[in-house]
Amino acid sequence: MTAANWIICVVASYFLGSIPTGFIWCWARGIDIRTVGSGNIGATNVMRALGKPIGITVLLIDAAKGFVPVFAAPAFFPQLDRTVLQIVCCVAVVAGHNWTCWLKFKGGKGIATSAGALLAMLTMPLLCVLAVWGIVFAVSRYVSLASIAAAAALPVATWLITHDRTFIIFTVVLSVLAIYKHKSNIQRLLAGTENRIGTKKT
Repeated sequence: MTAANWIICVVASYFLGSIPTGFIWCWARGIDIRTVGSGNIGATNVMRALGKPIGITVLLIDAAKGFVPVFAAPAFFPQLDRTVLQIVCCVAVVAGHNWTCWLKFKGGKGIATSAGALLAMLTMPLLCVLAVWGIVFAVSRYVSLASIAAAAALPVATWLITHDRTFIIFTVVLSVLAIYKHKSNIQRLLAGTENRIGTKKT
């Protein structure tokens, strides 16, 4: 039954992560979020399309998608290795968000979902990363730049706080994935065409 338990965790985490919150909310308002702004289905683009309250709500729901499986799986399957189980659930739920089967495997960037998952497994490193995100965003007003900086800081914070080789390797992979998903943002940042929060799109 051990193999079946692992499969259940992976499949359940993926399908929870695959719920395209931002797309569904905008679709209910008659908007295809994929045709608005950056075309991303995440909270930042939803905020541009529908305003801050809805954007923040989508952000919190996406974070909850990441938190629930990583927090709950060890309680349902205590016989499985806790660290490995949390990492597997985190990877599956973020993959579900980033490559949702409901939108032809095109999804968001996974920042909020990753943060929710990390809250359940690496709370202190996450708090450090959120501080980095807040500082960079306050200075630059770029959500993308703040997210990239936070992603780069994650393995460093994990190394300094936990000294756990497994978690360090995992967060390096998670960081690389998050930065890769921001490749179009990086191109716009370099070109000077990325949009700041609080300024109108030209």
